[in-house]
Order: sequence, then structure tokens, then C-alpha cells
Amino acid sequence: MFDWLPTNNMILNLVILLVGFVALIKGADIFVDGSADVARKFKIPGVVIGLTIVAMGTSAPELAVSVSAGISGSNQIAVSNVVGSNIFNLIVVLGVCALLKPLPVDDRIKKRDFPICLIATIALVFMAGLYFIFGPRPDISDNLATAGIVSRIGGIILMVGFVAYMVYTVRYAKKNKTEDDDDTETAPLWKDILFIVLGAGMIVVGGDGVVSSAKNLAMVWGMSETLVGLTIVAIGTSLPELVTSIVASVKGENGMAIGNVVGSNIFNLLLILGVSSSITPIPVTVASFFDLSLLLGVSIITYIFVCTGKKITRIEGGIMVLMYIAYTTYAILR
Repeated sequence: MFDWLPTNNMILNLVILLVGFVALIKGADIFVDGSADVARKFKIPGVVIGLTIVAMGTSAPELAVSVSAGISGSNQIAVSNVVGSNIFNLIVVLGVCALLKPLPVDDRIKKRDFPICLIATIALVFMAGLYFIFGPRPDISDNLATAGIVSRIGGIILMVGFVAYMVYTVRYAKKNKTEDDDDTETAPLWKDILFIVLGAGMIVVGGDGVVSSAKNLAMVWGMSETLVGLTIVAIGTSLPELVTSIVASVKGENGMAIGNVVGSNIFNLLLILGVSSSITPIPVTVASFFDLSLLLGVSIITYIFVCTGKKITRIEGGIMVLMYIAYTTYAILR
């Protein structure tokens, strides 16, 4: 969207960077307000809204990048994009939210949705691992060698899994409407929908502007394309989840904050990779297979934090953020 930005115009890039951040923050603000109002109006638990509407809205950048890559035949980008985004969501978004304010975890997330996210991650590792075990033995010293493949059949299985998950979530929402005696006056439905659509649009456009301008500024300041990709672009596509979850947490919508992260990760794994690999089978490089295995490890550690109490504590949040710093350092050195 912002490909037209001239690389060497620092003032224009700085303006787009600042405007992008404002759009992200304000967009997340009205997006959360609209979503929370809809949840109250229809007596739907906030966590369900986070797992569906909010998760899909904040995952729009990953969907656009991965589907575009699949259509152009460069869909190996899809795996690195999704894996990097999911790692960021789990240990940075949840970690930062917990650092700001201990993050309560809904029982539905602990018993149902997080395990589904873990199963989806395991399924992806298994799909790529089949090729690694039975296919030609890759040179593991070559990070770009093919170590696995997510086939079209695998992609269809992932998409079927996503449809089943969404059907189950919607049915759950219908059966478990909240009985809150909240007398807070709600806005008209058309206004809530406008807030959700406008907020999502601001999040996507603001995130794209931040990524494009930051990438241009980084190149001017001498950063390599690889370093920019591992840091600015990877973080940039997850900015919607980060900002939206922080805003939701600050507003007391804790179910929406953690539901956004878990829902986005499920959306990324099942729908985005499902659609991308259905278009063209996705090769998984040695480096991507390592990152995918790391995602599984990070998911297990985060789930342990979720299960050890009723909330993710500040100490656990700090450990999660430190894990991401260590991972980014390794990725840069690699």
C-alpha cells in the first residue's frame, strides 16, 4: 500500500511513521470499543469476540502478505510470516500485557482454545516433518535447503480444521450467553459496526504505513534487508495484535486481549497457511523448520504459564519478553 514511499525522503517517511502509529492506536481504541459493545449487546462473552472478530481483524496483514505470496508463487514467505507472527504474539504481546498488568486467563482459553492452538502447531510440524523423515535428506547446514513441504492436501485439512473451529466457537457463543447485570448504555448497532470496520481499516493501514516507512528509514540508516526483515517487518505485521491487546487489557477487556492472541494464532495456522498451501504447496526451509519447532516449544512454555495460575504474572511476562529478545538475537546472528 505504501510502496510508493521514496526511500531517501526521511521527512516524509517520519511523517508516515508517526501518522501510522496514531492510526494504529486510535484504530485499536475504537475497534475494541465497538467489539466490546457488540459483545454486551448480544450477551456474547468478550473472549469469544476476541477469538473471532478481533482476531480476524488484527490478522488481516498476515493474510494479505501470505495470500499475495501464494499467488505470486513465493509462498515460502507464508511460513516465516506466520511462524514469526505467532512467536511474537505469544511471548511479546502476552508478555507486554502481563508486564503492564497481570493478565487473567479465562478458563475457556485454558481448557479449549489454547489446546486447539497447540494441536494446530503440532499438526503443522508433523506435516513438514513427514517430508523431512521420508523425503531427500536436506543439508541442515544450509538454512535455505528444503526440509519440509505443506502440501495442497495438508492445506485443505488445515482449512477444514478452521471451519470446524469457527462453527464450534459460534455454537459455544450461542449456548453460553453472558448474564451480566451491566446497565451500561450501548450505542446503536450500526455505530458499533462502523467502529469495528473503521477501526480495523485504521489498524491495517496504520500498520502498513509503519512497516513501510520504518523499513525505508532503516535502509537509509544502513541496516541490511535481512535485518530489516527479521526485525521491523516481522514486528510490524504483528503490531495490530500488540496494540489491540494492550488497549483491550488497559480497558479491562482481558478476555478480548488474550482471545485476540490465541484466535489470531489459530487463524494464522489454520486459515492463512491452509489457503496459501492450497494455492501452491509451501516449501519449508531448514531455518523455517527450526523456527516452527521453536514456535511449538514457545507455545508449550506459554501454556504452562497459563495453567500454573489464574493469570500470567508480571514475572512470567518479563520472562516471555526476554525469550523473544534471545530469539531475535539468534535470528540476527544466524
